[in-house]
Amino acid sequence: MEESTAREKILKRVRDALIEKTETPYPILDQDSSVYQDIADPLDVTFAEELVRIAGKFVYCESDDEFISSLKNFILEKNWGVLYCQDSKIHAILKSGGIPFESRTDAFKEAHIGITRCEYLIARLGSVMVSTRTSPGRRIICFPEIHLILAYSSQLVPDLKQALAGIKKKYRDNYPSMVSIISGPSRTADIEKTLVMGAHGPKELYVFLIDDSTT
Repeated sequence: MEESTAREKILKRVRDALIEKTETPYPILDQDSSVYQDIADPLDVTFAEELVRIAGKFVYCESDDEFISSLKNFILEKNWGVLYCQDSKIHAILKSGGIPFESRTDAFKEAHIGITRCEYLIARLGSVMVSTRTSPGRRIICFPEIHLILAYSSQLVPDLKQALAGIKKKYRDNYPSMVSIISGPSRTADIEKTLVMGAHGPKELYVFLIDDSTT
């Protein structure tokens, strides 16, 4: 009987609280303005600084030709071997520069280095937004030890908010099956608080940014 009475008292207080209207304690709270300070530097500079801060590598290219030249130098200097790529738009660029690549599905398991495009570069975070629309599925951005990303300056946005708005506008009601954010190489410190690179994905991340602001 006492338990029932106590329960009824609690329920009565809940009902009274729901019925009674109280004024908001912070009536002039600004919920629309950004919590971040404005980005002072150009977006490409901010992105490069933040990407390097999280152990990514940034390569600026003034044109497609310079991208090809830079990529060839990396392939030779680092002995990367043949790139794995299943993106037809990147195929055309690689073919024009005489850079060999592998695209056969059955060769994927042996892929050491993969190259993809992206959706947006988020300057404030130094992060890359990718989706299944700019890459043939999820595997190539996760499995190869080295992930190269080809991007253009027109894909730079200040914050995640603009990137998400861009995805919504671009695809409307036909969203990609996967949209993800890459923030530097894969890493974990779950085991004895020791930082391990490449735990759940690529050990190295390179972003090649081609300046298309004058085109």
